[in-house]
Parts: sequence; C-alpha cells; structure tokens
Amino acid sequence: MKARLIINPISGTTNKDGLDRLVIDTLSPLGWEIETTYTRAHGDATRLAAEAADRGYEAVLAAGGDGTVNETAAALCDTPLTLGIIPCGSGNGLARHLSIPIDIREGLRIISTCPCRPIDYATVNGRKFFCTCGVGFDAAVSAAFAEKKRRGPLTYLQSTFQTYAKYRPELYTITANGQRVTERAFLVAVCNASQYGNNAYIAPSATIDDGLLDVTIVHAGNTPSTALVGFDMLMGNIEHNMLVQTFRTHNLTIERTAPGVAHLDGEPLELDDTLRIACHPGRLSVFAPLSDPEVKPFITPATAMLADLKLAITKIFQK
Repeated sequence: MKARLIINPISGTTNKDGLDRLVIDTLSPLGWEIETTYTRAHGDATRLAAEAADRGYEAVLAAGGDGTVNETAAALCDTPLTLGIIPCGSGNGLARHLSIPIDIREGLRIISTCPCRPIDYATVNGRKFFCTCGVGFDAAVSAAFAEKKRRGPLTYLQSTFQTYAKYRPELYTITANGQRVTERAFLVAVCNASQYGNNAYIAPSATIDDGLLDVTIVHAGNTPSTALVGFDMLMGNIEHNMLVQTFRTHNLTIERTAPGVAHLDGEPLELDDTLRIACHPGRLSVFAPLSDPEVKPFITPATAMLADLKLAITKIFQK
C-alpha cells in the first residue's frame, strides 16, 4: 500500500514529535510505503491529498483534527484513494462517529486491519463536509473558538459559555421533503454523522452511509430550557428534548435574513443567506469498522467519557 501521510503539526493539543516515525514503524512491516508531508497553512491538506491522487497513491492518512480531516477528505471524494484518520484534534468528530480510537496506536490498528468502507459526504453551496454543518449558536461558538490561541475541550467550553451569554436566536426558512417552514431557532444543524466531536451528540441516530442527512432544529426557548438541550446533547438524549425537532432528508435549503457565519465540521466561514445542502451517498472510501455503533442515551456518552479519561491518565504517566 503506497500512502501519503499528512500531519498538521499545530492541530489539537497533542505533541506531534515522532508521529511520523510511529506511523512508519507501525505500517511499514505490513507492506506500507509511507511518504510524510506537513501542512503549513489552510488548504495545504487538500492540495497534498490531491497530489497523492494524481501521483497514483492508494491511500492518504490525515493526522490532525476535523479541519485537517475535512481538507484531506475533500480531495479524495469520488477517487479510488482511501482515507485513513489518525485523530490528533480537539474534537475528532468523524473519528469518534466511525469508532476510530483517539489513542493513536489504536487508530493505526484500525488503518492496518479494517477494510475500506464507503461513506457519504455532503455539500453546502458546493463546499464539502463530512460530519456536520450548521447555522446559529453552534456556528457562533465555532467562530469564537477559532479566535482563541489555546485549543482543547476547556477552551471550547469557555467559548460556549461566552457566546451563550450574548447570543440571540435567528429566523430561518427551511425547505425539505416537499415542505417549507419558517422558524425562529437557536440553531439548525445538518448532520452526516452523529456528533460535533468530544462526544457531543447533536444527531444520535445519524448513520454515515444511508444516503440521508439528519437535521436537528433547536427552537428558541428560555435560558434554563436551552441549557437543558446542551445537557441532553452530551448525554446522547437530545432527540427527546421538547425544544428539539429532527427529520431526515436527501437535500434541503436553509434561508436566513442575511449572509453570515456558518460552520463546516467545526470550522467557521462566511456563507450566503441561502444554503443549499445535499448528500452524496457512498462517494468516499475510509479505513473504518463497517457499521456505525448505536448511540444509547447516557450509556454511550459515559463509556466514551471513561475511555477519554483512561487515555488522558495514560498520557500523563507516559511523560
């Protein structure tokens, strides 16, 4: 297997020193030929992955967060190359949905043992995403987080509270499945996968290879009821919250009162007042287990939290 390894050296909070050697030492004895490259700026991962496709590589391994994975995967859609994910980011939403361990050694085991799995991707106004895109509160949090110098879950939590204190719901018109509704909503999330990252389950029932997008609308509520939505999201129980409406669709249009911030896989960007979103079934190959695990409210988040805690403690004693 001839593969290009793309490392984002500044993603997340993980030290990348020696990562290239670890990947080579793990995969080379299994017949892999690895070429290592590094990103220096936004867009580099897409360029490097596209080069790999042009030069006859069979796989591209993305070592970084959801932004790096998004850029890499965007160049591999509709090609014969397979994406390998080495989670090194703050949220690692796509990796977590696909049951790819956050522990790097275990993640490499997935790459070396799992078959190629076709999954869906989605587009909003022609831009590709693989986990979630959204407008409203989650986009505002992504924009605030992007301005922080420090990364990691605690910084994201700080951005969430700071944004929540001043955020006001907006008006959206959503057209899907032959229906058109106008709602004042706290957020509208369009999901190809089940979570934002960090085990925040915005669409617990989402499946990444069903040809459908799971849409989550959080309606405007008072401060306590909206805060409860956040708790239910972390517990994998958001679909049962009274402020939340969900549905599935192949495509949809979201209209808002003005252009503004949105997010794609957690990365903020400015988009038009009209968002046209579509699912593209089975058009990306990835090394991953062949089925999505069921998200069981409370049980799945607790299990994931314990696994993250165990990994964090292990890293402390390895230093």
